[in-house]
Amino acid sequence: MATKAQVLYDFTAEPGNNELSVREGETVTITNANIGGGWIEAQNSRGETGLVPEDYIEVGKPAAGGGGGWGTGGGGGGGGGSAAPLDLSFFDSRPTTATSTTAHSQASNGNDPWAAFSTDASGGFSNNWAAQPQGTETGRTSTHDPWASSTQTQPHPQAYQGPGAEDDEWDDEWDDMKSTGGYGESEAGEGGAINRGGASGTSMKIKFPSFSKSGPELYLLSKPAPKGKDRLLVYMGEVGPIWSYPEAALDCVVADPKKGSKMYGLKSYIEYQVTPNTTNRPVNHRYKHFDWLYERLLDKFGSAVPIPSLPDKQVTGRFEEEFIKMRMERLQGWMTRMCRHPVIATSDVFQLFISYKDEKDWKLGKRKAEKDETVGAMIFSTIDPEGLPDLEPLEVEHKCEQFSRFTKAMDDGVKDLLTVGQEHWKRCTGPLPKEYQRIGKAFQNLSSVFTSSGYEGEATLTDALTEAGKTYEEIAQMVAEQPRKDLHFLMETNNEYKGLLGCFPDTIGVHKAAIEKVKEGDKLVATSKITPADKVTMAKRASTMSYALQAEMNHFHSNRIYDYNRVMRLYLEEQAKFYETIAQKLRNAHSQFTAM
Repeated sequence: MATKAQVLYDFTAEPGNNELSVREGETVTITNANIGGGWIEAQNSRGETGLVPEDYIEVGKPAAGGGGGWGTGGGGGGGGGSAAPLDLSFFDSRPTTATSTTAHSQASNGNDPWAAFSTDASGGFSNNWAAQPQGTETGRTSTHDPWASSTQTQPHPQAYQGPGAEDDEWDDEWDDMKSTGGYGESEAGEGGAINRGGASGTSMKIKFPSFSKSGPELYLLSKPAPKGKDRLLVYMGEVGPIWSYPEAALDCVVADPKKGSKMYGLKSYIEYQVTPNTTNRPVNHRYKHFDWLYERLLDKFGSAVPIPSLPDKQVTGRFEEEFIKMRMERLQGWMTRMCRHPVIATSDVFQLFISYKDEKDWKLGKRKAEKDETVGAMIFSTIDPEGLPDLEPLEVEHKCEQFSRFTKAMDDGVKDLLTVGQEHWKRCTGPLPKEYQRIGKAFQNLSSVFTSSGYEGEATLTDALTEAGKTYEEIAQMVAEQPRKDLHFLMETNNEYKGLLGCFPDTIGVHKAAIEKVKEGDKLVATSKITPADKVTMAKRASTMSYALQAEMNHFHSNRIYDYNRVMRLYLEEQAKFYETIAQKLRNAHSQFTAM
């Protein structure tokens, strides 16, 4: 008897990828359950066959004597029973303390306010303004696959083929989660948090990071960790506590995307070359490998270091040239930010990602990272504010509040600039160039009218009017193209900072929770829950946490000043070139008219 399955979530097939589009509640027949990699082959009621994500369907037994009825576990007869409810007991077993929310919020700042521009290198708005109704946007219509001409089964020959090239251990679900696909009018929470990888308008299975850590008390009352080579040193610098920075700055380049395939060509993917400046040897990574790195960094450092999320996952259009270009640019930005952080850049898991030697080296390092027990709040046990005096809890609390107010205010400012920039981009690619084009056409029409007079002495004037009209048409084209040259980079920088700022409330929340525990010290001693020595230890460790937070604050401020100086200089330089070019064109048009 053929095995029937019920579809739990909508899934849209990627054209040319041997997939099958299904809808929630639909019944399909399993034709091959041994595809592997998180996929099965299924056939719908119309006889169409293709691959469907295994997690998107629920395999069940046909109801007795019924046509397509579903049982709900062990009971229920024929007829139209409903699918078994989702098991939510997972959430009951998760810690509910302050730090347990860190993964959720940090992993979920993917509500990208600039995601409306994600699928087009120009920012998502077409520059074909002349062919559109005034003020409208153009959606993506190209289905051409620019990578199809490459040899799909042959990845980069000059680089190691990447983790699991021959025997892929990765869950293919990571490549196939639906993107949020842009954002609506409302923002998502104070931290800009929605579920990363969630779908817009469809029911999706949410995949949470494996971020299981209890509150800061795990660290505050734990046994002292032996001092080892993994100590994260904090020094007192000119601006206050700072991390210990490596002598040579780490950098890497994400480039050269190539389309590859697996499962005898049934599944396709894009892989990127990652080349660190320490080895100048490229390694290959798919998007889900980056996602694995993100999960590991979040798991290990998320309590002390804000880890911004990656660019959103996407199902449809992920092999289109403009999307690949935009994703590569954002992966580059994410990797650059990680390289610039002294704690992340020197960590074993990050070094493994950018410089593993071969398959064996990768697998050993991967297993070691996944078994690392120094995660969550226990990362503070590796932080050493060498030679610095202990801070008073009130001073710690004051520092937290001060930085919390600043990050909230900056988050508001960044969102405002993103909104203004988006509106300006729409004007530059819509109504504004149309206005310049209309002016140009009007001048040329007037020139035609003057020509029709038959008066011999006005050729100079009519030629000058025609040139003026053409000048305004050229200006219209320049206006439409300009956002890609300047505004794009300003918006991308602000988008990065919006994601980063969305992580800080939880990072600060870890410290606030620690302060509250320290404040309860006398009460805990009085009820014999801790000893006076434990109370002293708690205060000392809360001081260590405060030094870590202040070091992170100062790292953030240093990067913020550098980034905004750089991007504003670029923006204003391009703006100056833009207006200088327009001014020169207008002078040339002006010179065509005779001074009377």
